[in-house]
Amino acid sequence: MKPIRIFRHIDCEGPAYFQTILETNSLAFEIIKIDEGQAVNMDLDNSSGLLFMGGSMSVNDPLDWIHQEIKLIQNAIQLNIPVMGICLGSQLMAKAMGAKIYPGPCMEMGWDPVRCQNQTNWTQDLPDEIEVFHWHGETFDLPAGATRIFSNDRYENQGFVSGPHVGLQFHLEMQEPVINEWLHRYPEDLERRCDKDNDAAKIKHQTKQHIQALQNYASILFKQWLKGCSF
Repeated sequence: MKPIRIFRHIDCEGPAYFQTILETNSLAFEIIKIDEGQAVNMDLDNSSGLLFMGGSMSVNDPLDWIHQEIKLIQNAIQLNIPVMGICLGSQLMAKAMGAKIYPGPCMEMGWDPVRCQNQTNWTQDLPDEIEVFHWHGETFDLPAGATRIFSNDRYENQGFVSGPHVGLQFHLEMQEPVINEWLHRYPEDLERRCDKDNDAAKIKHQTKQHIQALQNYASILFKQWLKGCSF
């Protein structure tokens, strides 16, 4: 069975609930720990799909592994190997597809809704609006040839698809302990948040309200992406 290759850029931004889905369905995967210095293997012969997780860095930073991951995404798209990106991962995809990445209006953090756009098989089983978890300060233009599937008033491009590939600006993979760890580790991000009422206490309270629904949405979208992977 060819594994899903998962690229982790920070130790606390792993596949989380996506890993639970893979393990529950006995699907092979491997985690490439960029944060621990693991190299980006450019060989795609033994990959059923590529999943790129988030990170606090910018895709515009002059880091060798960023350039290598962008090239790997371009190669995978040429070979029709499904690529999925979350937050930083979606920005890596957008840049690989020729779009610009740049600072957004403010740090979007915590729970806020996104609207489903352009009804596709990716969104047909979702409500018209879903409450999701955000933690980002940059955004991207919609890549040429891609279809926008999620949007909100602050960040127009919250998610896009192109064939078997999907990029999501927000975090579908979250689990409650991961959110609590981020709030503990990154208090400086809270100082730059869009919504000043969205403090750590409110985010923790809303997490208990929304986490189960988020994981239901994650199951729908992640399993849709997995359909394109040739294990």
